[in-house]
Amino acid sequence: MVKISSSPEPTIQATLILEDGSIFKGYSFGANRSVAGEVVFNTGMVGYPETLTDPSYNSQILTLTYPLIGNYGVARDKSRNNLSQTFESNQIQISGLIVSDYSQQFNHYRAKQSLGNWLIENEIPALFGIDTRALTKKLREKGTMLGKIQFDGEEVELYDPDKENLVEKVSNGMPTDYGAGKKRVVLIDCGSKHNIIHNLIKRGLRVLRVPWDYDFRNEQFDGLVISNGPGNPKMCRRTIYHIRDAISKQISTFGICLGNQLLALAAGANTYKLKYGHRSQNQPVIEVGTDNCWVTSQNHGYAVDTQTLPDGWEPWFINLNDDTNEGIRHRSGLFRSVQFHPEANPGPVDSEGLFDDFVRMLK
Repeated sequence: MVKISSSPEPTIQATLILEDGSIFKGYSFGANRSVAGEVVFNTGMVGYPETLTDPSYNSQILTLTYPLIGNYGVARDKSRNNLSQTFESNQIQISGLIVSDYSQQFNHYRAKQSLGNWLIENEIPALFGIDTRALTKKLREKGTMLGKIQFDGEEVELYDPDKENLVEKVSNGMPTDYGAGKKRVVLIDCGSKHNIIHNLIKRGLRVLRVPWDYDFRNEQFDGLVISNGPGNPKMCRRTIYHIRDAISKQISTFGICLGNQLLALAAGANTYKLKYGHRSQNQPVIEVGTDNCWVTSQNHGYAVDTQTLPDGWEPWFINLNDDTNEGIRHRSGLFRSVQFHPEANPGPVDSEGLFDDFVRMLK
């Protein structure tokens, strides 16, 4: 049976204020509280439950450019091995949500509740009625900006998430084992999406998920995976140190998103902040030296400076929109990483085979 429901029409007004003084007025459909963060945009058309629970969005006020949001509601969470099958973490990670048109009615056979009610339960503010086209054009022209969602009578100061280690906030607190395969891999959890773990388990691997700063050198394992995560990669000094030690010992390594930047820093290269980042499920990348083009899911604000890659390292993928780096690899074949998300969620799944390549890399 198709489930149809609706939420009451919100009437409370609030304001999105950018650091340059720009003001966008809208109506609340989430929690009525003021928040501050980094204002970014995502150009994907679907997948808002997965997107909102992606730890890489921690401390960000997310603008969705697709005009209608909420029409299929939010599904009931299903868990296996203490990992969500529905979402990408155990909570909503964004600080706030901005959309053009919020669908009061939702219609989907798996829907449990409306997007608005889910946001209220998680105390996340959200505004609709915003000119998201004008807002996105401003962020593209001037770059990502700090901003705040503000309700009357509740002032809040601007907040710069780049000044703290966001990875420490989203990483798991203790080592955790998953799966029962013969090969064992360490996953450095810098804010790992749950589907990365699902993809490793279904390929017959045992996964030891460790905190971002955990010293795993005394563990017995066959390979290393470096997860996605939020913020400035240079804040993760202890992670970089442990990765550098692993590659010095010739341990097969695969990095994803933030993991691409951390592997580059461990190798001796540099990273920099992009003007407005890549956030969507429609980012085209090309594999260097081939005609292979994949459409990928991405969520990052920093990139690797390939001009600083040391001897033995080379670019692996390039973004076809702006020619920025989308992956690096070592000529030995033991160390490689991608800036995009082969685990998808939301899709597409064009690059999921990279997990199979990683399994073949294991000694």
